[in-house]
Amino acid sequence: MKRENAIHGFEKKIKRRDFIKGSAAVLLGTPALWAQTASGSNRIKTNIDHVLKIPKPSRALPGLFPGRVVQMHNAECSSGQNVRSEIVREMFRKTVMTLTDSNMKNSFKRFFSRKDVVGIKVNPVGAGLISTRLEVVDALVDWLVECGLQRNQIVIWDRFDFMLKEAGFTEERYPGIAIEGLQTMDVQALQSQDHSRWLTPDGHHVSEDQFDRNVYYWADVEGPEDPAYLNQHVFRGKYSYFGKLITQRLTRIINVAVFKNTGNGISMATKNLGYGSICNTNRLHQPLFFDVCTEVLAFPAIRDKLVLNITDGIIAQYEGGPGPNANFTYNHNTLYAATDPFALDSICHAQMVEKRRSMGIRVNEHPRFTEYLRYAERLNLGIADPGKIDHIVI
Repeated sequence: MKRENAIHGFEKKIKRRDFIKGSAAVLLGTPALWAQTASGSNRIKTNIDHVLKIPKPSRALPGLFPGRVVQMHNAECSSGQNVRSEIVREMFRKTVMTLTDSNMKNSFKRFFSRKDVVGIKVNPVGAGLISTRLEVVDALVDWLVECGLQRNQIVIWDRFDFMLKEAGFTEERYPGIAIEGLQTMDVQALQSQDHSRWLTPDGHHVSEDQFDRNVYYWADVEGPEDPAYLNQHVFRGKYSYFGKLITQRLTRIINVAVFKNTGNGISMATKNLGYGSICNTNRLHQPLFFDVCTEVLAFPAIRDKLVLNITDGIIAQYEGGPGPNANFTYNHNTLYAATDPFALDSICHAQMVEKRRSMGIRVNEHPRFTEYLRYAERLNLGIADPGKIDHIVI
């Protein structure tokens, strides 16, 4: 009963928020429906063949430990929305040390040098309910700083700047650390039709210069022409540019996703980067939905820099995702770690299916919901076959 009261109370808070606080639904549209209907029968052409010709360094994906996934559970980690930071810190340290078979200092040396600029990619959607927990990022930052990285060498980032603030990623909490969105978006303009805050007098998005015109994911799908789309996506057309933060500044990336669904699929490690690193994405959902999660990670800007993936399953969601829905959140009290995001998603997808089934949710196990993982294995980006995954449970 206490758990139910806590969830219903949080749901009321969400309903009381103003339009900006409810912006996740506007941004995400209906990806759960797209996840159900997307099909690879009429494959859209992309520039993946060109990308695959770019030489791959030895430490690139799937990273130092292909196919290894560490999972740690502690039932006392959280209760309702209350998270015990000291337990999260210990869980984080144990998952990393188990993954690397090293102590924290040597684990750091395996992934980073003291000259690196490290970007921590969080997921701020569903602020405070199902977003990346601050306590997980706290533990991560403490590790990096303890091992010699300066705070000004760390960037906490996501695609949208306002979402980071909503989710509590602020300079006050993380002094000396950059908090950066790849772009700005004016959600108030969706109501007021006042575009002056995001559109320049000559008709360009104010965030255009934050994207790298030389590094792009091309797909033979046009972006819509309406102002609302441009406000959210910066560019129209067939090019999705990578943020300059990723291509020009970061030398290493840590990916901190959330344990949640999108229809019968998942919205976890690979999607956090696949759709979070580029602009002009809504056009991609229906024709290419899950494949984007594989192909974007094949680009050197991600493939050669991504060294660690953490899936935050402290408070998880098994239905209604990827947006927040308090009716389907629960205290999973689990952290996952891997260098291989596809092996990680393979394990988490299977666990999500079992959770949904146990809660009476109708499950569709059509191969299209996991084909992007097998696609990644064919491209030598990760391990998808459960029989080849070294799944370590603590």
